Amino acid sequence: MKGIIVETEAYSQEEEACHGYHKITQSNEPLFGKPGTFYVYKSYGIHHCLNIVTDKDNFASGVLIRAVFIPKKAERLASGPGLVTKAFGIDKSFNSLEVINNNSLWISQKDSFLEQKDLIQTTRIGISKAKNIKWRWYLKNSRSVSKRLKGDRTPQFE
Repeated sequence: MKGIIVETEAYSQEEEACHGYHKITQSNEPLFGKPGTFYVYKSYGIHHCLNIVTDKDNFASGVLIRAVFIPKKAERLASGPGLVTKAFGIDKSFNSLEVINNNSLWISQKDSFLEQKDLIQTTRIGISKAKNIKWRWYLKNSRSVSKRLKGDRTPQFE
């Protein structure tokens, strides 16, 4: 199955909303790992969430995959972090896998070029700390985004 990532959020150990803010633990250890690997955790003990580790070793930072558009499937099938992992069958067994060197799930660059006007940058959602940091991005013309910025209308069918 293929999809296009249409919404992401970034996190860094320097801010309170990051799982690695306080310290390294057994559950968040993959977030401190090699950049370009997956970090999967359970949200509220229910839904798995997929992150890509970024920056450098021993520094907790990552990008949460919030929504994916999957062609020829229902538009909202993967319109939230828990729905993304459900649609692609992602669980904790994906923890620490390299993004490009595994046989289960990989992310590749699309050939098309996006311009700044195609993206909306805004605050992250579903967190109680560091709420004002604008580290969420979504593709403006996608109907698969989990939550739009107030006043940004869902695009109509063409």
